[in-house]
Amino acid sequence: MASSALTGKIEADVEIKASPGQFHEMFTHKPHHVHHTCYDKIQGCDLLEGEWGKVGTIISWRYVHDGKAKVSKQLVEAIDPSKNLITFREIEGDQLKEYKSFVATLQASPKNKGSGSIVHWTVEYEKLHHGIAHPETLLQFLVDASKDIDAHLTNQTKGSIKNILCPYCSTTTTT
Repeated sequence: MASSALTGKIEADVEIKASPGQFHEMFTHKPHHVHHTCYDKIQGCDLLEGEWGKVGTIISWRYVHDGKAKVSKQLVEAIDPSKNLITFREIEGDQLKEYKSFVATLQASPKNKGSGSIVHWTVEYEKLHHGIAHPETLLQFLVDASKDIDAHLTNQTKGSIKNILCPYCSTTTTT
């Protein structure tokens, strides 16, 4: 990355009730189900190349941020199941209109006390120029989506309400 004034790293932690493995699984093997958990934020995730859960896979997200429909084409850059970690690198899409590079990493870890997890989001970026804002609203978007996903996973664990057929991927999921 170039000059430090254009580069940055922001982080946030989210406390959730779901296990680290459950949360990690949603982003590695089931990102196409995320829209069931927070449709107001994420409308879908499509597999473009590769396989769910594999490094090198390319996916495309459709989402709403700051009231605008956006797309994000990402490369799954790293997956570490033992650490419940996954890294996505933006390779095409709306974020690259403002950022030369944009990398988001999530890691879900068990809480020190009690059940549940801490989801740690890290966003590393390089702005195209000084007039671009730091991506705090995008980080907050990830935090808010994490809470919605947790609520969905927690309901599944308690014995779910109903099964629905996903119109995008033709799979059945529990809500």
